[in-house]
Amino acid sequence: MTKMMKAARLHAFGGPEVLRYEDAPRPVIGPGDVLVRVHAAGINPPDLYLRDGYRTMPPEWRPNPKFPIIIGTDVSGVVAAMADDVTGFAVADPVFSMVRFPEDLMKGSDAYAEFVRVAATELAHKPAAIDHAHAAAAPMSLLTAWQFLIELGHAAPNPFQPFPHEPVPLAGKTVVVNGAGGGVGHLLVQLARWQGARVIAVGSGRNAALMRDFGVERFVDYTKHAAEDVIRDADLVVDAVGGANMERFLGVLKPGGALFLVNPVGFAGHDAARARGVTVSSTQVRSNGPQLAEAGRLLDDGTVRIVVDSHFRLAKAGEAHARVARGGIQGKIVLTVA
Repeated sequence: MTKMMKAARLHAFGGPEVLRYEDAPRPVIGPGDVLVRVHAAGINPPDLYLRDGYRTMPPEWRPNPKFPIIIGTDVSGVVAAMADDVTGFAVADPVFSMVRFPEDLMKGSDAYAEFVRVAATELAHKPAAIDHAHAAAAPMSLLTAWQFLIELGHAAPNPFQPFPHEPVPLAGKTVVVNGAGGGVGHLLVQLARWQGARVIAVGSGRNAALMRDFGVERFVDYTKHAAEDVIRDADLVVDAVGGANMERFLGVLKPGGALFLVNPVGFAGHDAARARGVTVSSTQVRSNGPQLAEAGRLLDDGTVRIVVDSHFRLAKAGEAHARVARGGIQGKIVLTVA
């Protein structure tokens, strides 16, 4: 008899209202897998893009999955069972993970559920100093910041450029983070500070106090001042926002500097960057249990702090997605499951 669980599933693409809280088959694990009883799941931009069917992409690039599907990648919970060949974990261990990303980018990684199947290689022990909600808010954002700034950690082809992304030395350098109050941005700020950089944070005014807590050298409220008008001679700009006119940050950099784009789609300044000797680079975050464990030690000792904007029950996943769509979020939004 098939064991069941509760999950927030999609039977069609669309707005937040298409997320349906219902019964679903519990996942079955295979070799190398761990079954995790989910306590909390984090919400990330790819969740929203998939729920919407990637409508901003050309039709030939859009997903065509077999419905129903369960979206979401980031989880924190406890080990419920594991394959015989798995080592390093035990039943009841608290764990967290970014699940099968980007491998399941177009069909969902099953995080919005009471149970999820996770490859042991993508799993890490949850930092003891934080609760499941904060741990679930971490994986994709923390791994993104880590792979951009600290260590790429894989040799997979880069979907955004013909060369691999390479982090640059940060000690003593001036680093600008655009979108500093967001899920990835607030971690970029903290990792850059940890590496010894002088950080200029760009965000809305409501994030000014948080950025002071993180020790930034300067905060620029973009609602009052355009970053490109008031910042000069930075060594690195990391744009965690994307969208129109990312080229404006080229003028913020000194010759020989670097511009890292978390979402590079639409960037049109490659010729101008070459003329200024600026390196433009991006990468796609990938699941990595050992990296998550290494970065998690910074969560354990308080060097890095995860900010949670708000919590929603799994049954209210649609409301959580609607909240994300309204914007103005500081940190991450989390679904509580257990």
